[in-house]
Amino acid sequence: MATATKKQSKIKLQPLGDKIVVQREQSEEKTDGGIYLPDTAKDKPTRGTVVAVGEGRLLDNGNRAEMQVKVGDRVLFTSYAGETIEIGDEEYVLMGESEVLAVLED
Repeated sequence: MATATKKQSKIKLQPLGDKIVVQREQSEEKTDGGIYLPDTAKDKPTRGTVVAVGEGRLLDNGNRAEMQVKVGDRVLFTSYAGETIEIGDEEYVLMGESEVLAVLED
């Protein structure tokens, strides 16, 4: 279990159950052709790094299912996944583990 915190902020974000907190990757500032994009024209990235995980989904027998992702994993998710949360000047996405499409490996 991990908690997402902002260094200058005292706010802690601890996901519950099978929820995770993901920090989105930065969107591209410029196209391959060299055109700079304004913020309103950028698509939100669908990749990010897991910064906090819950304890796992509660099963019918009272046990917790083991989380498939862990802190530090780079993940791919849909653009409609989760709830966007801002802590200080950082943007995070709180989503269910089932909304993760894949774990990216280098």
